[in-house]
Amino acid sequence: MKKVERGELLGLAEYEQIRQPFFTRMIAEKRVRRVLVADEVSVIFENHDTALLQIQEMLRTERISKEAAILHELETYNELVPDEGELSATMFLEIRDRIVRDRRLNELVGLEGHIALNVLGTTVAAKGDSRGVLPDRTTAVHYLKFALGTELSARLVARAQGDPTGAVFFVLSHPGLQVKKELAPAT
Repeated sequence: MKKVERGELLGLAEYEQIRQPFFTRMIAEKRVRRVLVADEVSVIFENHDTALLQIQEMLRTERISKEAAILHELETYNELVPDEGELSATMFLEIRDRIVRDRRLNELVGLEGHIALNVLGTTVAAKGDSRGVLPDRTTAVHYLKFALGTELSARLVARAQGDPTGAVFFVLSHPGLQVKKELAPAT
């Protein structure tokens, strides 16, 4: 999938001019890409446009205009864009209560090693970003990549286009959180 290029990024004033329709379109697209996996877990499958939105919103929110800082945001969020034969997702542990959240993050230590997709009968383990891994707890946000390869990618595309063969599941197999959530073909 194509990474976001520097020439696609709008300046702050230009972005304000198109922000509302772009933001509205992207929220609708993210709605299809977002999956509530469990009461406390959601996942958004990322692509070029979701990364572009994140970059533009970060530049806007932080009022970033220096070239070096823009390039840093571009590099950071381009990591969300999947490569060929790959899916990319951001998984959130969404627990509002701070005390409960701290307890659950401790209980779920090592969660990053128990995340997979079951794609049409084949299990593909997630490769997570190890920079935020802590020895005594998990993090509330996980950046995930699933290396599907050419054959599974083609089968997944066929399913999304109406082939009813097989199913796709997001799987959490941690002793403290076990879920197998089927993904809709549109996702």
